[in-house]
Amino acid sequence: MGNGEFAGRNIKRKRNRERWLSKKFKRRQLKLKERFDPLEGSPQASGIVLEKVVLEQKQPHSGLIKCVKVQLIKNGKVITAFPPRDKAITFVDEHDTVVVAGLGGSQRGQMGSIPGVRYKVVSINGADLQAMRHGKREKPKR
Repeated sequence: MGNGEFAGRNIKRKRNRERWLSKKFKRRQLKLKERFDPLEGSPQASGIVLEKVVLEQKQPHSGLIKCVKVQLIKNGKVITAFPPRDKAITFVDEHDTVVVAGLGGSQRGQMGSIPGVRYKVVSINGADLQAMRHGKREKPKR
C-alpha cells in the first residue's frame, strides 16, 4: 500500500494513524501533563513547606533520604520535593516559601532510587539554594 501514482492520500492517512503509537505525541494531544501534573504544565511552582520527611531508598541502595512535603500555592496540592546535594536540607525549615521544579527523570518520572519524588527545591524564600550551600548568600529572614 502507498506506492502507486495516486497514493498520497493513503500515505497521509497512514502517517496520521501511526502517530498515535508514539508516547510523546499521545501525551501531547490528550494533554495528560496539564491534566495530571500538580504543576499544571508549568516548569516551576512555589509552595509552602509543611514538614520534613525521611524516605528509604529503593533497592538495591540502602540509606535515608531527607525530603520536604510542599503545599503548592496555585492549587493547594501537596507534593514531595528533594533538596539536592549535600547538607541542603539544613537550609529548609517548616513554613518556608520554596520554588520547586521537575527533577528531570526519564519520561517525567522520579530520579534514581528516590521513591515517588519527582520534584526538587530550587530556591528558599527567594534565595537560590545552591548559593546558600556554597556560603555566597545567607538565608533571608521572613
